[in-house]
Amino acid sequence: MCHVIVTCRSMLWTLLSIVVAFAELIAFMSADWLIGKAKPSSSEDVDNRTGGSQEPYHPTLGIYGRCTRISHMQLSRRDTLCGPYAENFNEIASGFWQATAIFLAVGIMILCAVAFVSVFTMCVQSIMKKSIFNVCGLLQGIAGLFLILGLILYPAGWGCQKAISYCGHYASAYKLGDCSLGWAFYTAIGGTVLTFICAVFSAQAEIATSSDKVQEEIEEGKNLICLL
Repeated sequence: MCHVIVTCRSMLWTLLSIVVAFAELIAFMSADWLIGKAKPSSSEDVDNRTGGSQEPYHPTLGIYGRCTRISHMQLSRRDTLCGPYAENFNEIASGFWQATAIFLAVGIMILCAVAFVSVFTMCVQSIMKKSIFNVCGLLQGIAGLFLILGLILYPAGWGCQKAISYCGHYASAYKLGDCSLGWAFYTAIGGTVLTFICAVFSAQAEIATSSDKVQEEIEEGKNLICLL
């Protein structure tokens, strides 16, 4: 018989697992890993003739994507174009970034799988006599290691020609040059930290759902068990 067991710790672990998976996925897909040096608008000459002025903009560069501004002859119209600069995996700017993409993708796939499974832990707490929480916690720890490897390798690719075109000639491995780090990089770091927190907290979720109080509720014949 299926018993629906809901505790504060198990629900918190489930929510954190989902948040971490989405945060890492959004960061990976974003082009805001590097914020390039300021560039003048392509319509600057038009502004000079009309006495107007335009502030320089900062293009952004991701692992496989980029965002840049396209200025039209109409001064009030400025379009930001975002999309992948690499049509396939081999066109990613650096071998280090290719490795980063692989490690992050593997880690994110594991996190997404855990997030999906975590939703069903309210009804199923064990598989083949093994706690789902413990298995998921182990998988989250493994995913965190993949994420760390990807984040360590990523700065090694700052010396590639693509990064130099955005960050200036002083850019090199682990040196930003004229660039700054964007929100996607910090989000990936924060998600990695939360991944290990989730891995540790999964043990607390397992303890909460297998406590003596839960067993008493089951013995009383209750199918829906909600505990603080």
